[in-house]
Amino acid sequence: MEYILLLVVCLPYVDGATHTWNAYYTATTGLSQFPEFVAQNLIDGQLMGYFDSKTNCFKSQFQWMEDKLGTAYDEQQTNILQRHTAKFKNNIKVAIERFNQTQGVHTLQEIYGCEWDDQTGNLNAFRQYGYNGEDFLTLDFMEMRWITPVQQAMITTQKWNNDRGFIESDMNYFRSECIEWLQKYLEYGKSSLMKTVSPQVSVLQKYYFSPVVCHATGFYPSGIKISWQKNGQDHDEDVELGELLPNADGTFQKRSTLNVKPEEWKNSKFSCVVEHQGERILTEDEIRTNNPSATIGIIIGIVLSAVLLLFIAVAGFVVYWKKKGFKPVPANPSDSVAEKTKSQTSVNSDNDSGCGSGSDSVSHKSSDSTSDISSVCSDNSSDSTTALLPENSDKNSGCDSGSDSVSHKSSDSTSDISSVCSDNSSDSTTALF
Repeated sequence: MEYILLLVVCLPYVDGATHTWNAYYTATTGLSQFPEFVAQNLIDGQLMGYFDSKTNCFKSQFQWMEDKLGTAYDEQQTNILQRHTAKFKNNIKVAIERFNQTQGVHTLQEIYGCEWDDQTGNLNAFRQYGYNGEDFLTLDFMEMRWITPVQQAMITTQKWNNDRGFIESDMNYFRSECIEWLQKYLEYGKSSLMKTVSPQVSVLQKYYFSPVVCHATGFYPSGIKISWQKNGQDHDEDVELGELLPNADGTFQKRSTLNVKPEEWKNSKFSCVVEHQGERILTEDEIRTNNPSATIGIIIGIVLSAVLLLFIAVAGFVVYWKKKGFKPVPANPSDSVAEKTKSQTSVNSDNDSGCGSGSDSVSHKSSDSTSDISSVCSDNSSDSTTALLPENSDKNSGCDSGSDSVSHKSSDSTSDISSVCSDNSSDSTTALF
């Protein structure tokens, strides 16, 4: 039996001035075709690093990461996430036992990260666990304690809440180190991460009695606001806001649906307002089917055209059939036999043809032309910065980095990283249940 794993992740809302760094960890059981552990790092909604237990290697997804951080960065993240693999396997077994479940398909997920508003300076952080698609554990940053909605996680909350050093280490990481690294990532990859692409906005309606859809696509960054106005006043009744969705090119799309009666649409003036990065787009009178009579006329025209085409097709078939059925008597009977033989020879002849196609897989990476940062923390045993801060290790990660040395191009950037990593001794994100 084949399984399809659907990973549902709730992304925090991000406006035009807010930047985020997120880590997503997923452990599974009972899915032989799916890695037992998967880790993904995202910055402003874009994948910047990936690891799974099958390849057992972390891989940066941007060229600017290789240019700035060097191959040592991937090696450090590999070492950290290899340890996470073992601990997540243990934790999912513990969860299965606590819920008194049998072996089968189960998932354990963790999401953590931080947010920074580059205009107001406001900071935010989040960290939580989910088991089989339901909330399991959440770190309350206001109360500085772990909370849970299920009885099966009470043992873990008591264990972690009694360890104040464990919680304070998390707090220090999210309030300082996570934010500082988020800011550095934005600086390193500013050519791709700090770009601004305005949305393309369309107002769509299938029929005059159908809901009206305001669709914005192709914009970056992801923060966008879509609203409606009725006769120049804000209108939020009967409005359904769709989810933010990614496009293949790294941009985003979003839609808002207005459910309005045809007579109300005809007698009022509705407008879709899209706001992105300080730009305000107001769409008016761009919908073709907002006039019922016009729509009916279009429908009648289409029906008449279809009837006319059908009449022409029938007439053509009748003429063709009559011509095909008319066979004049040949002057010489032998001519008829020869013609019949020639026709059979033509029908029986075969033409062989074959098609072949191939495709090349091309990997595209964003590039940034600034200098390398290849130094890492001299003493970093913290896993609270998992998939965020490099960690020195004498162990062989098992990944082929393709390079035996990392070039040093910027002493200023090296000192910056050292100052951030100088005191990082927590092991918060690898805690056992």
